[in-house]
Amino acid sequence: MGSLEDVNDLRGWLELAGEMGEVTTITGAHWDREIGAASEVNYKRASPPALLFDDIVGYRSGLRVLTASMANARRLGMTLRLGTDLDDRGLVEALRTRPGEWVEAAGKFPMNVVDSGPVVEHVVAGGEVDLLAFPVPKWHEGDGGRYVGTGCAVFTTDPVSGVVNAGAYRMQVQNGGRAVSVNMEAGKHGAGHVREWFAREGRAPVTASLGHDPLLLVVAGTEVPAGVSELEYAGAVLGRPVDVLLGEVTGLPVPAFGEIAVEGWLYPDRRELEGPFGEWTGYYSGGSEPVLTMEVERVYHRSDPVLLGAPPGKPPHDYSYMRSVMKSAMIQDALVGCGLRGVEGVWAHEVGGGRQLLAVSIRQGYAGHARQAGYLASQLPSAAYMNKFVIVVDADVDPRSLNDVMWAVCTRTDPAEDIETMRQTWGSRVDPLRAAGLPPFNTRAVIDACRPWSRLADFPKVAEASRELTDHVIRRWPDALGGTR
Repeated sequence: MGSLEDVNDLRGWLELAGEMGEVTTITGAHWDREIGAASEVNYKRASPPALLFDDIVGYRSGLRVLTASMANARRLGMTLRLGTDLDDRGLVEALRTRPGEWVEAAGKFPMNVVDSGPVVEHVVAGGEVDLLAFPVPKWHEGDGGRYVGTGCAVFTTDPVSGVVNAGAYRMQVQNGGRAVSVNMEAGKHGAGHVREWFAREGRAPVTASLGHDPLLLVVAGTEVPAGVSELEYAGAVLGRPVDVLLGEVTGLPVPAFGEIAVEGWLYPDRRELEGPFGEWTGYYSGGSEPVLTMEVERVYHRSDPVLLGAPPGKPPHDYSYMRSVMKSAMIQDALVGCGLRGVEGVWAHEVGGGRQLLAVSIRQGYAGHARQAGYLASQLPSAAYMNKFVIVVDADVDPRSLNDVMWAVCTRTDPAEDIETMRQTWGSRVDPLRAAGLPPFNTRAVIDACRPWSRLADFPKVAEASRELTDHVIRRWPDALGGTR
């Protein structure tokens, strides 16, 4: 079997994942909804495999689409270079303190500019551009079009500092394949870069990778701190710089070992109707709205490229597991880093898309500790976007178990005393509760589901077997109780 050190691109990733028995190939699916529906069914399975679609209807063999790349612990652990045989608990343990360490080390791994790479095996320019030459899926039945960018990494740059940002923004094919809309949330770093370029130059340069080592999707899809380049953050994870080419038109980076990339400019008045699209909240995000659209000036691609798909939808979806794991680790690091004592664990629940429902476990040390933990967690930069509920529980409650968390809410929360709300916080355009035309605010609740501080000494004991007794009976009857001999 190959090793993690051998993985340098999506093809190396696929080879190793295949050797691990983690990839299933599906042939003969149609780009129109069948790829999306098959992927959706797969996400609901226990420990779903990655799906590689080939012989797609209307396209020649070899033009492929990959989904569910990181939908279980083994493949996410592999992608993060933490190991090839991790389970959920092992992955969480392996990630402790890592996000903070990667942020600190990022500056040591500036992107490595090279002269050539596999991604420029084929270069298509100007009037020859046709993104529909690739099997771009229509992912959901109600989508407004075909989305080439779901597992993408969109690169922008700060016009003053030159810091490169990578974000995962949905990208709909426009104008028969010659253009692509880039739907950026207003509060994201990439959108800020674009506004600054518009103010300075009247246009904004953009490149986007559409198939790559899934690690780039991880860093593009999570909140890396402002001022830290996602490419450098990825380099810290890898332990070596990421190789990039500079685009012929904009000079922005393109991953040298990518599968497909596009390049062009955004203009303030160049917009096309985009959407609706099945989003990570589990709902279609409204109707069609004018969205910034790039006339694609260059397409770069390898021979027989693989499009990396990561369509959202009702959880669990393609990247909900990845986001839950990464956000949990980043939020826990941030809570500890800001000086909060007694943090035992954090979990950003998949049912909330890894954003809307956070559980924080603490070992209470003083009056007000639980509320402090809840308020801090609700507004940390790594947690604030689209957060709806923060539930703080005691150290005896597993924050990863929604059953245990809600048991704590039912037995330790007084609704009149222990639920507090904040209004006009950072929401999203994809929130199904947002009325059309209104600013994307949301309201969030902090729920104190800890034992009351004043009753710690006399609060009723939990009616549950001790860990020692549980381990004892599992050792005695491993076959019947699901243990190991």
